[in-house]
Order: sequence, then structure tokens, then C-alpha cells
Amino acid sequence: MSPETHRQLAGFIWSICNLLRGPYKRNEYRKVILPLTVLRRFDCLLAATKEAVLKQDATLGKRTKLAESVRESLLSKASGQSFYNTSKLDFQRLLDDPNNLALALISYINAFSPNVREIMERFAFDQQIARMNEKNLLYQVIKAFAGVDLSPGRVDNIQMGYVFEELIRIGAEQANEEAGDHFTPREVIKLMVNLLLSPEKDLTRSHVVKTIYDPACGTGGMLTVAEEYIRQLNSSAQPKLFGQDWNDEAWAVCTSDMLIKGEEADNIRRDDTFTKDAYTYRDGEKWTFDYMLANPPFGVEWKQQQQFIKRERDALGYDGRFGAGLPHIDDGALLFLQHMLSKMREPEKGGSRIAIVFNGSPLFTGDAESGPSNIRRWIIEKDWVEAIVALPDQLFYNTGISTYIWVLTNRKEDERKGKVQLIDARRFFTKMRKSLGKKRNKIGDKDEGEPDHIGEITRIHGNFADGQTWTFGENGVAKTLVVSKVFDNEDFGFNKITVERPLRLNFQATLMRTERIRDENGFKNLATSKMKSEETRLKEIAAGAQRQKAILHLLKTFAAKHGEKLYKNREAFLADLHAVEGDQGLRLAAPERIAVLNALGERDATAETCQDRKGQPAPDPELRETENVPLKEDIQRYFEREVLPYVPDAWIDRSKTKVGYEVPLNREFYVYEPPRPLDEIEADIKALEGDILKLFKEVTA
Repeated sequence: MSPETHRQLAGFIWSICNLLRGPYKRNEYRKVILPLTVLRRFDCLLAATKEAVLKQDATLGKRTKLAESVRESLLSKASGQSFYNTSKLDFQRLLDDPNNLALALISYINAFSPNVREIMERFAFDQQIARMNEKNLLYQVIKAFAGVDLSPGRVDNIQMGYVFEELIRIGAEQANEEAGDHFTPREVIKLMVNLLLSPEKDLTRSHVVKTIYDPACGTGGMLTVAEEYIRQLNSSAQPKLFGQDWNDEAWAVCTSDMLIKGEEADNIRRDDTFTKDAYTYRDGEKWTFDYMLANPPFGVEWKQQQQFIKRERDALGYDGRFGAGLPHIDDGALLFLQHMLSKMREPEKGGSRIAIVFNGSPLFTGDAESGPSNIRRWIIEKDWVEAIVALPDQLFYNTGISTYIWVLTNRKEDERKGKVQLIDARRFFTKMRKSLGKKRNKIGDKDEGEPDHIGEITRIHGNFADGQTWTFGENGVAKTLVVSKVFDNEDFGFNKITVERPLRLNFQATLMRTERIRDENGFKNLATSKMKSEETRLKEIAAGAQRQKAILHLLKTFAAKHGEKLYKNREAFLADLHAVEGDQGLRLAAPERIAVLNALGERDATAETCQDRKGQPAPDPELRETENVPLKEDIQRYFEREVLPYVPDAWIDRSKTKVGYEVPLNREFYVYEPPRPLDEIEADIKALEGDILKLFKEVTA
């Protein structure tokens, strides 16, 4: 069965949706089509062994003490599948009693083995049965499916997998307003798989076994494409698929796909990857995988899992999954990456390779030594980042934002060690004839009769060339641009230094400045109280008000004694203030003194530098700046070259220096394009004016 035939059969099955029009919206069709396709396929698979299963079930029914697990094993053996059905009904017999079809269908589903029943429960298919029955659609829909031949003699497991995946794709596209949560465009997956697997040299080895894992597997598209790639390369290969997802419908679709293709459906776990990791230890050893792929949700907060994740981070550190740090609460993407990195096989045992899709956030968000920056630092310093590929925008169904593929491994080829390749693939796309939600662009796939963008990007990655260029046609003009750059790991690190400048203030006890003290917290808070007792609270407020009067009297006395003298030395001002305090018998507390200094002081570039307690120049917070100094550059030399020529009185507060990491991919590939000359713009405007005048003449003629 050719790919075109797969699409034809999938299209025929999907055409049954015409019966649902009216009561169902387009984005709801998949809720009926996918579970019924699963049931019909299983119905056809079990037809040949139906009598044997019924006979075995009758025999086992007499053995009341038989363990349920043993019963399930014997019935599965009788069916020849990893599932069974003990009902006498099938799709044809369901139609014999139209008036009781809903009850009969539910009874038929309940007669399946527990693994299939759970799939139907997660599909919430009982709700669709009731809905179709209420709208008098159920009989026609079941009749239409009963007429579809999905028997193994006509459609084998691999072919049925293709058909089901095509149905998943159609359903996701029609539900495009939400599809991005668990559906990644096929061409993006193919590119990820190519980048992940194309460097592998042992995939052609006879009967090679490879494990593939997706911690946010959704409907299983990434696992499926990775499996197809390996099988096309080596028909004797044995890819083993593992996945986890906590979306019920996505899990049901993925598990159904595994059962349909004869895969180990039990390897698809339904749980939260962060709080209930399904793959921790196996046979006493840490569970690891050869290959891992993921498209975790973009910009989804992890507040629900925060307590568990922090507890694991604090208890296990780097022995757990999140030792490197925690990202911002509103985006858990880097948590997925750390989770995957924790499942890498040791290099001496073969190592692992990872491909993951991110938005731009993990590249650069977070200040130096923040959670995201520390995670990037850990990954890059471990030399795990092989390449990052910038993809075209408007590729996904529910977002038009820019996305990036990260390729990571703990067994880099010798030429890649200590290096990171950045690839600008933002121009490798074709426009779609019809938009699907926010998806307007598509990476070309030669298997679909399109430009071979997937192959071209994969070859750029394989070339590993610094400065490789590519020629694109834009608006009829050929443009040659750099599409690949190679950097040292240290190129992404920087020292964030704090540049201080001296605090210079003048002080004067004018009426206007004196009144400003009323707005200072150190003064206002005097007449407040946090005491619960009303009597005590009122006493504290009254005492505070008296203290405020005393301070105002102090400032009035100071003004009377020193007039409107302008102090340009803070120490001289404080000495005179302290003398007046002694005369008044009033000693200002530290918060009160700060309030006075803030009220009577103003910044003055001509004033003397204020000193701290150690006699050193005090920094001015308002003049404080930071500079990012590349790790490869000496901080002092940078400071003398970039800062001192412009602010000679500046200094570095080395106690505040922090190390950060970011990947400014877009900046590295930015090419300045000068604006068009004014005479060209003027000529275009005049030409347009001429066209407008011509049209006016035609209208008024």
C-alpha cells in the first residue's frame, strides 16, 4: 500500500464525518473518528480468533479461583493479540438491533481487555455514544465503519499505522486552535529525526536494538517518525519506543497507535512527567535511552508541580533531574530538557542523542546566575550542546512565534568537541496554499514533491562548516547569506560586571526640602503601629506623632542656625546636624537620619564624593550600570577600553560579578540592510501619484 493509498483510505474514513455535520463542529470530529477507527481495526484483527476466544472464555468462566492476570494472559494467547474481546458481538452484529445500539456498543466495548477499555475511557467515548444516539446519528456512523475493511489481509500493521497517523494529522489540523498542545507538524518531526539520527553509523548493523523516548509524547508522532527512519534504513532493526503524557486524549491516541502497529503499548505511560516519572530505574539501574525527542508545551507554567520539583532539587541535587537550576515559573521547557539529560546513557556505554523543540525563551531569558542562565551554563560547560537550528516562523498550528531545535549529545564527534554549531534555517520554507490556524509556512519535504528543505538543513548540520552560505531568492533578487556558524563553548559565556560611580550630593535646609521629609518612609512610619491591641496601637501612634514633631522642630532649628547654607560635603553637613541634635537633646535613629539625608539632599555633579563607613567612595545607585564581558576577555582590559574613557571616576564592584550564559542566535545572523535611498522612494511616490491621477481622470471622464 503506497503513501497515496494510505491517504485515500484515511480520507475515506474521515469522509464519514459528513454524517456528523450539524451536531458536531469540525474540531470535534476526531472524538468520534479516532476511537471508532481503533475499535474497527481491533474488530477486524480479532475476527479470525473470535470463536477461539469465546470458547476459552467459557472454559475459564468455570474456574472461579483463577487469577485475573492469568485469565487475561490466556485470553490474549487465544486471540493472538495483546488484547481480546469476549463479546459475541462485532460491528456487523451491532447493527442487528438499531433500537438498542447504544447499549450494545457499550457492552461490546466493556468486553474488551482492560488495556483497550482504558483507551476508550480516556477517549471519553461513552459521551460520544450518548451524543450520537441522542441526535440519531449512531446507527449510520456504525454502519459506515462496518463497511470499512481494515482486516490484516488488506491492511497490515505498518500500513494501518500510516492510515491512523494520517487520521491523527487530519484531526489535529481541523482542531488547529488547540492542536499545538500535543501535535507537532510532520515536517518539523522529520527534520528533528534527521538531525538526531543522520550522524549515526551503527543503525545499519544487523538486528540493532535502539531505545527511543519522548517525555511529552502527545499522540506519538515523534516516536513514529523516528521508528520509520530506522526501519527504512535497516529493516532488521528493532526500535523500542517509550513515551509519557498526561493528556488523556493524546495518551489514548498514542497508545492506540502502538497497539495498531503491534508495538509495546504498555511503554506509553499516562502521568505527569515531572511528578511521576515512569522511567526511573530498571533492574536496579538508572533507566536510560539511546535517543530522545520532545516538543514540550511552549510557555506553560509549572506552578502545580513546583513543590515536588523543588523538593527533588533540594534533596537530590545533581543526582536528581533538576540540580542545575529551575527556570521561571511561567515556562517549564528547560525542566523537560533537564529531565531528558538525566536519562542519557553513559558515553562509555554508547551515550545518547537528544532533539528538542523550544521557543526563543530558553536561549536567553534570565539574568546571569539566574535559574535559566545556570541551566544553560551547566549544559554548555558539560559540552552537550551540538547544534541549535532556528526554524521559520508560523510553522505550528497554535502559534506563529519563532522556534528552535536543540540537538544535544554526550558523545560528540572529535571535531565537534568544545564547539556549538548555530544554523539559521529561517528562510527554508514554502508558503502553504491554505493556512491551518496560525500555520502558514511549511519546511519543504521532497517526499511530498516539495523543495528538499529537510535534506538541505540536515546537510548543513552535517557539513559543520563555520561561515557556510546559502543563496535565497527574495522578491526576485538573489541574496547570499550565512546559514551556519561554529562557536567555542566559552563564546556563549560572559561575566556580568557592576560598574559604580561615586555618589555626589549637596544638602540645604530650605523650606521646600524640609517639607519633603513628610514623604519619606523613615518619617511616615513613625506614626504607625502593627500592634493588635487597640490601646497599645493608639499609644504607639501618638508617641510616633510626637517624635515627628520633634524631628520637624530639629530641622527648623537647624535652618535657623545655618540659614540656607549649601553643603557640598556630606560629612560636613552631618557634623553640623549632629551638633544641633546635641543642642536639642535629640539623637536621630538610623532610619530617621536616612530620611533627613534623602529629604535635604540633591544630586550635584560639582559636590564632593560621599564616603562610606570605611572611608571609600560611596556608589550612586542611580548611576549604577552593568556590562557583559565575554568570558574569553580580561575584565580589567575591557573596563579600561570600554568604560573608563567615558566615565573616568567609575570602578568595578567585583563582589557583584556574576557568570552568565546565553545564546544570541538571532543577533549572530543579523545582517544590516540600509534603508532605500530617498530619491528612489520619492520616485515611487510620484509614480503612484501619477497612477492615482490617471484613475481619477478615467472616473471623471
